[in-house]
Amino acid sequence: MSHHHSSAASVLRQAESGRHDQHHQRHEHRDGRREPHGHAHHQEPRAETHQTASLDRTALMATLHCLSGCTIGELLGMAIGTALGWGNWPTISLAIALAFFFGYAMTVYPLRRAGLAWGTTLGLTLASDTLSMTTMELVDNAIMLIIPGAMDAGVFDLLFWGSLVFSLLLAGVAAFPVNRWLIARGKGHALVHGHHCH
Repeated sequence: MSHHHSSAASVLRQAESGRHDQHHQRHEHRDGRREPHGHAHHQEPRAETHQTASLDRTALMATLHCLSGCTIGELLGMAIGTALGWGNWPTISLAIALAFFFGYAMTVYPLRRAGLAWGTTLGLTLASDTLSMTTMELVDNAIMLIIPGAMDAGVFDLLFWGSLVFSLLLAGVAAFPVNRWLIARGKGHALVHGHHCH
């Protein structure tokens, strides 16, 4: 009888131990599932932050690229038109034409060096730069017309150069969100960056 009681007690202890182990394993399994989920949950904001920073950086580089070409063209156009005594509209027209020429040239050159055909190069250049440079030119020339005496100032006048620099800076600020919007949708300078040559 004592032996039977001892055996029964042993079986009960083993059963309790088994239930405890199963409960512990289920608990660990649930925690194990929860931990990666929680870890992934914490990583998501970091990934989004990194992606946003990368997008902002690419948009900034694209804006500076367009702004460089526009600045060269604007400086030459405004300086030539003012030195020759042209009126506002001929001077602005020349500045815009040269801004687009130099802006496009700064994209065409690396693409051609990378070995792309002229047709592909021109297509990518027009798609990546046109909207950004159009925004810059509209803002830049509108500000030059708004600032009193800026267009009538001479090439050696501080008002002329100060107004031009100010207008170009604001043009760059206006073009940044345009470039960011295009790149986020795989357009604009994202097309050029896809060829790893710009």
